[in-house]
Amino acid sequence: MEIGIDSFAARFSDNAAAALSDRDAMLQLLERMEHADKSDLDVFGIGEHHRKGFLDSAPTHILAAAASRTKKIKLASAVTVLSAMDPVRAFQNFATLDLISDGRAEMVVGRGSFTDAFPLFGFNLNDYDDLFSEKLDLLLEIRDKEFVTWSGKFRPAMKNQPVYPRPLQEKLPIWLGVGGTPQSFVRAGALGLPLMVAIIGGETHRFRPLIDLYREAGKRAGHAPETLTVGLHSLGYVAETTEKAIEDFYPGYAASMTKVGKERGWPPVTKQHFIAQNGPTGALLVGSAEEVAEKIVRHANALGGVSRLTFQMDSAEVPHDKLMNAIDLIGNKVKPLVNA
Repeated sequence: MEIGIDSFAARFSDNAAAALSDRDAMLQLLERMEHADKSDLDVFGIGEHHRKGFLDSAPTHILAAAASRTKKIKLASAVTVLSAMDPVRAFQNFATLDLISDGRAEMVVGRGSFTDAFPLFGFNLNDYDDLFSEKLDLLLEIRDKEFVTWSGKFRPAMKNQPVYPRPLQEKLPIWLGVGGTPQSFVRAGALGLPLMVAIIGGETHRFRPLIDLYREAGKRAGHAPETLTVGLHSLGYVAETTEKAIEDFYPGYAASMTKVGKERGWPPVTKQHFIAQNGPTGALLVGSAEEVAEKIVRHANALGGVSRLTFQMDSAEVPHDKLMNAIDLIGNKVKPLVNA
């Protein structure tokens, strides 16, 4: 199993004690990306948001900066909000990143968990799914063909137009990032795309029916089972002991998730809720290396096999030095334990 980190370059809450200048926050993020590479992690993903408190509105710039400081780690989006981006430009950005990184670029494309990008770039939120479906179709055409002939509803047609540069990899990896919508799982399977499932709450095993839909749709479309890859994006954090991990992670997690919850109608986060989410079947991966590794294996078995797992640690405003230590533990303890 590939193990990695996703970051939103974010400060979710209004905790003044955790405040950093944007410059310092970006420098620390790049240091963590370099450290993840040295810690033998497999992938580092950068999200895309267009709101206060997030520094990832131009993720390929961050990934390109990291490419110059790393050697092996794959550099991915987490996710590219394709609905609000021109697919030609999105492909060019990642093809360029692929050349800079010597073939380490990947795209995880999705519709995004926030809607800020739609009015910002002049799109109608009522076209939420239609925009994504059409733009994904064009992106895959560009990925697979140097000269593109294509027409759709939301963008001018292309007639035998070439798109450059081409990536170093023969076929730029494109994953489909999904939440909990059955249609999204079926679409990924029908297209034969690898699937990245964001599970940030509830019980992980409850996603098995949706992943089964993905695999069944892929089989019906004639895709080989080995091409139907499943990855998990999970909130998590690792420390020397489970007690220390909870002590570091819970306060910031409660503050940030309560803030996000106000926008979405969720109740405030309580310690009881947190403990339940961090239990044997809960989605949170907070604990010692041994406990988290065991939980990852349980999740993978419950879902019928998982090829990649990424930790999202931004949500708790854990200080930089502790995040660096967590990256050490994930790369040097969690990953070997999982793969053993």
